[in-house]
Amino acid sequence: MLIRPFAASDLARLIDLTIETFGPFYEEHFRPLVGEVVFANQHGDWRGDYRTQVAELHDPDQHKHVAVAVDGDVIAAYVAWSADPARKNGAVSHLAVSAEYRRHQLGTALCEHAFAEMRALGAEVVEIGTGGDPFHAPARALYEKLGCTLLPIAVYYKTL
Repeated sequence: MLIRPFAASDLARLIDLTIETFGPFYEEHFRPLVGEVVFANQHGDWRGDYRTQVAELHDPDQHKHVAVAVDGDVIAAYVAWSADPARKNGAVSHLAVSAEYRRHQLGTALCEHAFAEMRALGAEVVEIGTGGDPFHAPARALYEKLGCTLLPIAVYYKTL
């Protein structure tokens, strides 16, 4: 497995990978949990939102970076992060691993890669977030294994 910087030709696959990875969360977990009104209001166009977000993840002039893990010609996973050298911190915004490549330590390798890159940009602290629901349990386990500290927060929704 090779980890390399994002190339413009990767964009379509990264969008597809993001939608494949997080689709089950939105459709099988979030929608049933919050109901149709909240779902439509908060994430009704989650696919379109990802098409826009992923296209904006890599902008090195703004200290925004993406690295991909490739197996031959196949993009198996990616990580996106940003750094704020003035504040000496960074943030991982996206981590997606294709279903067939999960449980092969790609998430660990990509996070460690991003952490090293942020360190090289002067970051001393990194923020990485995920959901507290069952869908996101593997991500929480990964971040805890990487030595991250959990900050419990709560988000509530109510239809008015």
